[in-house]
Amino acid sequence: MVFIAPTADVSPDAEFGEGTKIWHLAQVREGVVIGVNGIIGRGAYIGSQVRLGDNCKVQNYALVYEPAAIGDGVFIGPAVVFTNDTHPRAVEPDGTQKSASDWTPVGVTVRDGASIGARAVCVAPVTIGRWALVAAGSVVTQDVPDFALVAGVPARRIRWVGRAGVPLEQKDGVWVCPKTGEEYVEDGDILREADK
Repeated sequence: MVFIAPTADVSPDAEFGEGTKIWHLAQVREGVVIGVNGIIGRGAYIGSQVRLGDNCKVQNYALVYEPAAIGDGVFIGPAVVFTNDTHPRAVEPDGTQKSASDWTPVGVTVRDGASIGARAVCVAPVTIGRWALVAAGSVVTQDVPDFALVAGVPARRIRWVGRAGVPLEQKDGVWVCPKTGEEYVEDGDILREADK
């Protein structure tokens, strides 16, 4: 069953997987596809043609502009913004107003399991890697590797995190999750699961 709050503005052209919930004042545009068990919070905006995988949470007042592509199990925190214009202007150099046909939107890509903290801004085009964690209030201007914890303005990697989102601890040449015991191997600026 899909739940859509009576006050949500949802295009009849949008598609939803079983168990999806769209809350009060959210706007979901035409061509959006949301997988199973999606949650779109109060006042969130999902731009046209955006794709969200299964089990995604988009928290209150987040703005996910097209053509964003969101993997499975992604968390997008309150008031997060995904931009889509690399050279934004309201007018042309001669002062005439720009229209939608005067620019080409670019998107933010978020891979499976990643989390974007509250009020972070992701400046397209960037890719947030699998199981990465963007700290609240960060401004992401470069791609984020898998399992990276990034923070700041502009965001920089400050730690590695595992699938549980907990900072990893280095032991005997491998990185270990203190919550799950999973092990990870670092190779330069890349982290991967030890058994893969």
